[in-house]
Amino acid sequence: MNVEHALSDTFVIAKRSLLRIPRQPDLLVGFTIQPVMFVLLFVFVLGGAIQTPGYDYVDFLIPGIVVQSLAFGGFVTALGLAEDRKRGLIDRFRSLPMSSSALLTGRTLADIASNSSQLVIMIAVGLACGFRFTTSAPEVVGGIALCLLIGYSFSWVFALIGLIASSPEAANGYGFTIIFPLTFISSAFVPIDSMPGWLQPIAEVNPVTVMVDAVRSLFIGAPAGNSIWGAIVWSAVIIGVFAPLSAWRYRRAVTR
Repeated sequence: MNVEHALSDTFVIAKRSLLRIPRQPDLLVGFTIQPVMFVLLFVFVLGGAIQTPGYDYVDFLIPGIVVQSLAFGGFVTALGLAEDRKRGLIDRFRSLPMSSSALLTGRTLADIASNSSQLVIMIAVGLACGFRFTTSAPEVVGGIALCLLIGYSFSWVFALIGLIASSPEAANGYGFTIIFPLTFISSAFVPIDSMPGWLQPIAEVNPVTVMVDAVRSLFIGAPAGNSIWGAIVWSAVIIGVFAPLSAWRYRRAVTR
């Protein structure tokens, strides 16, 4: 099968994944209501109790909550793949004259579109709550592109989870168990130096901390160090590890 057919199959699967979202209103909660609730909760309920020297808390928060939300953006892929496995649709796809990689690449491609919508909503809510970009337009654009790369990398983590889990419910549980601690034990919501001493080294080496610090630098000019390149490298490593693992698991799932 040539590249043109493989790309066509990938776009068909991506379209199928996107069309599924408005037909299942519960999935829309993850892209609309939930991010808005997180922003409002942290800004107006918890923000007054959190000290972020040098920054208003809303400016400190929005880059972190954007990265957290996009890291969870791949949940749709995990749930969709788990449901397709449960209903036997993966075996049906396997029997069709289509690219063997299209199911995975199509679903992760669809995540970029859904993450873009989620990013627009979160930034709009953040601006309404007082968040302001303080860097140049190219840096803001670079930060947005980095956010989408981060979200895409985590989509491959969720693709593997969806192929391993025995049901959509199990996929949901695995995802929260793995990703939730990563996002909270990081610099996303509070400065690392406010954490207990034993926890700070863990937060500092957490890839989410590197990603959040990079986005925060590109959005509000916070000190970057090596975090921007570090975020790109971490995203590439996650894709390089989990994309082959997902492909391996997919081949194993359909050949059993």
